[in-house]
Amino acid sequence: MKTSDDNFAYSVDKFADLQILRYKVKGFDSLTLKQKELIYYLSEAALHGRDILFDQNGKYNLKIRRMLEAVYIGYEGDRTDAEFHALEVYLKRVWFSSGIHHHYSTDKFLPGFTVDFLLNAVMSLDKSMLPLSEGETVAGLCNKLFPVIFDPEIMPKRVNQADGEDLLLTSASNYYVGVTQQEAENFYSAMKSSEDETPVMYGMNSRLEKKNGEITEIVWKLDGEYGNAISKIVYWLEKAMNVAENSKQKEVIALLIDFYRTGDLKIFDEYSICWLKDTESRVDFVNGFIESYGDPLGLKASWESIVNFKDLEATHRTEVLSSNAQWFEDHSPVSSQFKKSEVKGVSAKVITAAILAGDLYPASAIGINLPNSNWIRSIHGSKSVTIGNLTDAYNKAAKGNGFRDEFVYGEYEKELLDKYADTTGDLHTDLHECLGHGSGKLLPGVDPDALKAYGATIEEARADLFGLYYIPDLKMVELGLTPDSEAYKAEYYSYMMNGLLTQLVRIEPGCCIEESHMRNRQLIAAWALEHGAEDGVVQLVVKDEKTYVVINDYEKLRSLFGQLLAEIQRIKSEGDYETARALVEKYAVKVNTALHSEILERYKALNLAPYKGFINPVYTVVTDDENNITDIKVDYSEGYTEQMLRYSRDYSNL
Repeated sequence: MKTSDDNFAYSVDKFADLQILRYKVKGFDSLTLKQKELIYYLSEAALHGRDILFDQNGKYNLKIRRMLEAVYIGYEGDRTDAEFHALEVYLKRVWFSSGIHHHYSTDKFLPGFTVDFLLNAVMSLDKSMLPLSEGETVAGLCNKLFPVIFDPEIMPKRVNQADGEDLLLTSASNYYVGVTQQEAENFYSAMKSSEDETPVMYGMNSRLEKKNGEITEIVWKLDGEYGNAISKIVYWLEKAMNVAENSKQKEVIALLIDFYRTGDLKIFDEYSICWLKDTESRVDFVNGFIESYGDPLGLKASWESIVNFKDLEATHRTEVLSSNAQWFEDHSPVSSQFKKSEVKGVSAKVITAAILAGDLYPASAIGINLPNSNWIRSIHGSKSVTIGNLTDAYNKAAKGNGFRDEFVYGEYEKELLDKYADTTGDLHTDLHECLGHGSGKLLPGVDPDALKAYGATIEEARADLFGLYYIPDLKMVELGLTPDSEAYKAEYYSYMMNGLLTQLVRIEPGCCIEESHMRNRQLIAAWALEHGAEDGVVQLVVKDEKTYVVINDYEKLRSLFGQLLAEIQRIKSEGDYETARALVEKYAVKVNTALHSEILERYKALNLAPYKGFINPVYTVVTDDENNITDIKVDYSEGYTEQMLRYSRDYSNL
C-alpha cells in the first residue's frame, strides 16, 4: 500500500455517528532494530488488555460482543438484508465503544434490528460458536442478554452524572456491585488520613462489591480479577524489559510488572515516579489503570495503553514550554497562595503513536498528562505528551469538509482559522497538558477527591483556562511558539464556537451534557458569554436565520478567562465542593433546546460524523533462518472490521 501523504488513506470507514481514521507512524523505519523490537513487545502487551475495558464498561459487554461476532461470522441468511446491515452497524458500535454504551455520551445505543431477527440468527448457530457458560443453554443466553440489548430502561447510562441521583446505582459501569454512592464514599473516606502527605489513589485498581451485607474490594492483579489478561500483559512486558533502551526504562517496566503482580498501590506510585523521571528514552508507553472518567465518583481507573516514540523535531515547542514552566506559574492570574513556589519535574514532548489500546482505542486523546496523583505532581512533577500523528490525521481528514463554511461567522474569522488554527490548536493542547494540569497546588489537608463527581470537569476547565489565558501572551511570540500577536485569536474563536455551538452535535435531542470535557468547554464559554455581556465581549448573533459566535473584544475575553481561571483554581485548591457543584450545574450541563435543534440540522446537512477514532497499524516480525529478528515491518492495509475480528480472536483473554 502506498504511504505517501498524497496516497495515504486517512479515512477508512464511516457508520452511525462515527468515522474511522488511519494514522501514519512516521519515522518508524528510521528507528533502531532494538527500538522497533521494544515497540513490538509493548504493543503486544497493550493489545492483550483489550477485554479488561469491555468488562469494566459493563458486566454483559464481553458476552454481547462474542454473541454478535458469532452471528456476524456464522450468519447464513441474506447478508444484504437491512436487518443484517443493522446488526453489522450495531456490532461496529460495540467494538468502537468497548460495550453497548456510547463512548462519549455514555448513553446506551439501541439496535436497528428486531428481537426476532437476532433470536433466529442466534438459534441457527452451532452452540460451540456462542459464549455459553457451563451448563447454560442458548435460550438462557438469549434471556439474559436480550433485555440488556433491547430494553431502553435497563442499564440506560454507563456513567450517570445527574445531580441528586445515586450515581452508582444508576450507572451501568462495572466498578461497583450492590454498593450505594454513600457507602462507597464512606468506604474510601475511612481509608484516608489528612496527615498522610503521600496518599495512594484509593480504589483505583479494584471493583467494590457488597455481599451478604459486607463491602469488599476485588483487586485487579495477576492472581486476582482480570488475571488471565494481566498474565499476558506481564509476559510481553518481560520481553520488553529485555530490550529496554537503558537501565531507567528497565526499572520502569520492572516496577509496572511488580504492580500487576501485587496490586499494591504504593508500588504503582513508585512506578509512576520512575516513569515520569525517564526523560531520556526515545520509546515510551502507558499501560495500566489510568483515567477515572468512567467512574461517576472519579476513583476507579479504566485500563488503557499507548506505545509511542518521541518526535524529535516537533518536541522542540513542548521543551520550550516545560523549560519555562516556572515563569508561567509565577505570572498566572491565580492567587499566590494557590501557586507552586517551585515547579518541579515538568517534562513534555510531542510523540508519534505506534499503537493504541483500551480506553485510548479506537477513540483517543490527543494529549496526555500523567501521573494523576496530586502529591506526585507536587513533589516530583509530571510528564506531558501531545500525540502529533493523531492530530495530523484529524487535520488531514478534515480538509475541505465544509464545516468552517457552515459555522464560522465571516471571512475575517475564516482567514484566522485557515492561517493559524493548526498551530494554535496544537499549542493549546501543549499548554493544557504540559503546564495546565501541573500548575497550582492544593492547600494542606485538602482531600484530592473533595470535588467528587465534579472533580473531572473542574480539573479539565482549569487546564483549558491555563492554556487559553497564556496563548495571547507576548511570551508566546518571544519564545517563537506563535508567529505573531494575532495568532491566538484563531484558538479563541475556535474554542468559543465549539463551547457554545458546535460541540452540541454530540448531544442527542433532549439530553443534557454529561461528559467532563464537554462540560468543561461549555462552562468556560457560557461563563465568558454571560460575564462579558455588558461590554459585548462575545455575542451569539443570527445571520440569515443561522446562529454564529462573534467575538468583539479578544483582549477582554482573555481577561475573563483569567478571572475564571483564578476562581477555578481556588475551588480546586480549597476543595470547595458546593461552589464547584453550583458552577458546573449552572453553566455546563443544560442545553438550549432551540439552539441545539438548529445546530443539529445544520450539521446533518454536511453529512459528517461528529466522532472519530482510529485503527492501528499491523506490526510483523521478520526473522532469519535461525529465527533471529532482523526487522519489524509496519503495514496499514487492515480494515476496521478485519482488525476488530482479529483482536477478538487473538487477544481475547477473559
